[in-house]
Amino acid sequence: MNYHNKRFRAIQNSEQGEVEEGLIFHYQQHGNIVTCTYSGGPIVAGHLIALVDEKGQLDMRYHQVNVEGALRTGLCHSTPEILPNGKVRLHERWRWTSAPEAEGTSILEEV
Repeated sequence: MNYHNKRFRAIQNSEQGEVEEGLIFHYQQHGNIVTCTYSGGPIVAGHLIALVDEKGQLDMRYHQVNVEGALRTGLCHSTPEILPNGKVRLHERWRWTSAPEAEGTSILEEV
């Protein structure tokens, strides 16, 4: 699995999350290190860094600033699914580290 120059959009998220439609994630990959910048919707700016394993699963950490000016941090584990059209769908399980009581799931699809 290579995430280099792939772009994803959110199609589903848990209520406690800040990911929503309009949010675009732009991935880069060098070796087994994946980085990403994202913005849109309630997020002014966000970044993530991840390690990708041989199955394409991502173990990531992220930080972002929302439109209210709050800095949020968290961790996420993403599992890829290859769709019939060849695009990638990411099934994510995340947890805020800046608000430990909040965790959830989200789904991103390649655009």
